[in-house]
Amino acid sequence: MDPLNNIDTEINAIVEKLQLLPHPEGGFYKEVYRSEEIIESRDRNLLTSIYFLLTSSNISKFHRIKSDELWYFHAGSPLIVHTLDRNGYAQHLVGNNLDAGQKPQLLVPKNTIFGSSVLNENSYSLVSCAVSPGFDFMDFELFTAEVLLADFPGEKEIIARLT
Repeated sequence: MDPLNNIDTEINAIVEKLQLLPHPEGGFYKEVYRSEEIIESRDRNLLTSIYFLLTSSNISKFHRIKSDELWYFHAGSPLIVHTLDRNGYAQHLVGNNLDAGQKPQLLVPKNTIFGSSVLNENSYSLVSCAVSPGFDFMDFELFTAEVLLADFPGEKEIIARLT
């Protein structure tokens, strides 16, 4: 039996059962919560939350939003969240194996450039993301390699991979 077919079947089942849609940055998502409360000064919902599924055959491209984003691990392989900021490049492991340095929850501060990838091949990561103030595609900025290389010339490999 081909293990990749089992993974594809499991991924397809998750996508179907959670009614996930393709995400513009890569992977699949479904908004599961948007607060009714609005932050008047920003014309944004107080909080939004999504399921996010990423497979090892795709990546979440480098992007930035104007709000804090909390990631919560649910199932599958650990997720690597790659960040670029004034301190340079960093990797953060989101998963349940605390002894391996993974954390089940991660904060990506507002205005941080980030993307993600699945740690293990032939697998997936299922996480949730909560954004406050709430996510709006008007606050979403997707990056090209050229733009990122101007600010992070020493990070050619990861920038090429996540753009």
